[in-house]
Amino acid sequence: MPSSSRRVVLTGIGAITPIGIGAGAFWDALQHGKSGVRTITSFDPAALPARFAGEVEGFDAKKFVSKEGRKQLKVMARAIQLAVGAAQLAMDDAKVDKAKLDCTRFGVEFGAGLLSTDLAELGPASQESIGASPGTVDLRAWGTQGKAAITPLWMLKYLPNMLACHVSILHDAQGPNNTITEGDAASLLALGEAYQILRRGHADVFLAGGGDSKVNPLSMVRQAMFGHLSYGNENPADACRPFDRRRDGLVIGEGACVVVVEDLEHAGRRGAAIYGEIVGFGSAFDRGVTGRGMARAMRAALAQADVSPTEIDHVNAHGLGSPRFDAAEAKAIVDVFGPRGVPVWAIKGNIGNLGAAGSVTELAGSLLAMKRGSVPATRNFREPDEACSVAVTTAARDVAKPYFLKLGFTEMGQCAAVVVRSPLAS
Repeated sequence: MPSSSRRVVLTGIGAITPIGIGAGAFWDALQHGKSGVRTITSFDPAALPARFAGEVEGFDAKKFVSKEGRKQLKVMARAIQLAVGAAQLAMDDAKVDKAKLDCTRFGVEFGAGLLSTDLAELGPASQESIGASPGTVDLRAWGTQGKAAITPLWMLKYLPNMLACHVSILHDAQGPNNTITEGDAASLLALGEAYQILRRGHADVFLAGGGDSKVNPLSMVRQAMFGHLSYGNENPADACRPFDRRRDGLVIGEGACVVVVEDLEHAGRRGAAIYGEIVGFGSAFDRGVTGRGMARAMRAALAQADVSPTEIDHVNAHGLGSPRFDAAEAKAIVDVFGPRGVPVWAIKGNIGNLGAAGSVTELAGSLLAMKRGSVPATRNFREPDEACSVAVTTAARDVAKPYFLKLGFTEMGQCAAVVVRSPLAS
């Protein structure tokens, strides 16, 4: 029966990140302060102003689908393949037996971003359509020759909803299915939506998360035009510096993270191990990205959780490494928790900005930290900034309280916050 009193727990983590594939490898790298930000190897970045990124190494999509399903890989962009892999890792980690699930109550909620095409797929068509004058397009040539150079299934590789589509097909998830395309906050908003649907009793279990890859010439050029990138090509591993006085811009990354989230009773019936319980969710819009909307989202999540700020062990911050946006985020955290009132941990110094996949990937880091009883240091934070008067973790610290809060936002102002309780506190 539908009920807002149902409890919602997290029982599986599938992480594909620049510092490791799988929850164990991801945690081990975080614990030891490793960086996955390095000079790009998947293509020649020499012509770009920023020639480095958080790049996933050693990923082979064929390992995550059956032999019969491998034919689908040819219509999956890299972000989709990463998401498919993370979903399978999450199912494995949660020890879900699909044969025992009610597939009509098994849902998928994913965050996704703009999927940039591979140059090799549009390049020939573009060359066929060059006009007689420099910088022009011959539309007649495009219609007669250019379009013919594009595979008919091209668009299916790059639609944002195809992450959730392929995952639901591969796992026979016939319950609620949705895609949220709100930038860096997308996967956290997707998790929040799954949480609300489960509380209402309209599903029993979800795969929730996101995948993204901006390690692509088109995406890198676009981001460079926006002017928010760090250009620390000489030392890529130290380029992303959340809340640090020396921060000079964000670092592009790629990856995917999917969590299994389910009704507590459903998890109990199948004997699932629990990473944590979602107890509060909030969202808001921060016009101008001043921090006020972020504060509202955090307060809404705390209110739904019925938790005071003093009960939060740490805030897992968005922490872009941007001079402007880090200052706004710090202001929001101070507004809710007071000056240096709560430890703040930021993960992008290890992995870069994973776009639509980032917020749930970072939340997974806190789930693992709470389970292990220790929160790692924030990589690359060395010099405090007066504009960011928050207590950034500078060394590993023991978990001291039963809750953490994950905050995410976009440069356009969408905000989300999730409060999670350690199962040890239940």
